Amino acid sequence: MTRTPKALSAVALSVAAGLLVPAAPADAAGHFTPGAPGAGDPYFPDMGNGGYDVAHYGIGLKYDPKTKAITAITRITARATQNLSRFDLDFLGPLKISSLRVNGRTASYARTGAQELVITPRKGLRKNHRFTVTVAYSGVPQTVQDPALGTSGWVPTPDGAVMLNQPTGAATVFPVNDHPTDKATYTFVLTTPKGITALANGNPAGSRTRNGWTTARWEVRDPMASELSMLAIGRFDVLTGRTRGGVPNLTATDKVLGIGPDLAKQFLDQTAQVTDFQSSLYGRYPFTATGGIAVKAGIDYALETQSRPVYDMRRGGAIPSGTLLAHELGHQWFGDTVSPKRWADIWLNEGFATYSEWLYSEKFSGIPVQKSFDDAFSAPPTSSLWKGKVSDPGRDGIFDGLVYDRGAMAIHTLRRTIGDKTFYRLLKAWPAAYRHGNASTEDFVRFAERLSHRSLRTWATTWLYSEGKPPLSHPKGS
Repeated sequence: MTRTPKALSAVALSVAAGLLVPAAPADAAGHFTPGAPGAGDPYFPDMGNGGYDVAHYGIGLKYDPKTKAITAITRITARATQNLSRFDLDFLGPLKISSLRVNGRTASYARTGAQELVITPRKGLRKNHRFTVTVAYSGVPQTVQDPALGTSGWVPTPDGAVMLNQPTGAATVFPVNDHPTDKATYTFVLTTPKGITALANGNPAGSRTRNGWTTARWEVRDPMASELSMLAIGRFDVLTGRTRGGVPNLTATDKVLGIGPDLAKQFLDQTAQVTDFQSSLYGRYPFTATGGIAVKAGIDYALETQSRPVYDMRRGGAIPSGTLLAHELGHQWFGDTVSPKRWADIWLNEGFATYSEWLYSEKFSGIPVQKSFDDAFSAPPTSSLWKGKVSDPGRDGIFDGLVYDRGAMAIHTLRRTIGDKTFYRLLKAWPAAYRHGNASTEDFVRFAERLSHRSLRTWATTWLYSEGKPPLSHPKGS
């Protein structure tokens, strides 16, 4: 259920109430058991949880720029996949819970380890039955700093904040089953002072201003992995339109960047151009909206947040380049609608997104894809590009060149192995077959084999499952 502005005002009351009750026991009959405290991902064993499947997150959040704090209620609708005596959500950082209810009744809870919120309802939850969890909380969300993975979570900006969640940031802002395999729809109801804009994924669904506060509603109607959810709060110039293919398009530029109206319009138009170009290659655009948000966050990366990527601009007066747009929008098919089963499979995101850059450069800059391959392949055998396996880069390597450039080279070698006709069929068939789902490296290899009617074991072994610089199977530049 989506919280209305009136319901949001009740958040402060529940924060003040400080409700916390002793843990309730599981059903005495013993037929109910705890859900797993992780999703089984070797790279991030504490991420995600077992025993249930989330259908929808309703997030009502109020941001106060004076204190930099949020006051929020998150309502989760889920289905039990086993008889549950208790279950976990991921919730990371200093946010203080004031009340927690399961199916409308106060439930006991405990916060254990780095991010586990362990919830014990008054009665066991039966398998295949739907249930709701409503959590009220407040405070200043944590910014996650990881030496290998960079900055994520709630990131303050000069005039607000941005929430960027890959891989573990979502749990800093709302209680969540934080693994790509549990996708859900979302509703965001965001309240900010008048003059401060709140943006999110999906489609805008109205806003109103009352007593100096503006409440905006955003709806994400397609399933979304939590690591792809996004919020951006600040003083934005917002433009809207449609691509020639009819996809609603919304772009926003933070005023602090000093981007003029001409460049802001170019950002909107080029986003539409890239969306339509990639739709011609990859099939129908998979979501109900496209767009992008340019911010000044000091994180030095862009992120493929679903339907509306976020671009951290290093300098004022600039907009994202065409190749950067191609990378992040290419992710909408490769990484967003088709998400990895495990984080080890992330080359399926980044390899295809990098290949999207190569295809864009060939179309709009006249740089042949083969030249992009040759330039990347010219890295010497001692380069870090050839250290590790594309299919298993390691937890600290999920954002390394191994999965980006070598992943793209693996895709180009596959193209040359199966031929252009079959390859371009693959570009459309793969995201269509796994639309709004998850897939592994093994799934992709099997799919490509079935589509091409040939064994691809040699290609997969050489490019995906082995270390070292592979020999070229075709003459360079041919």
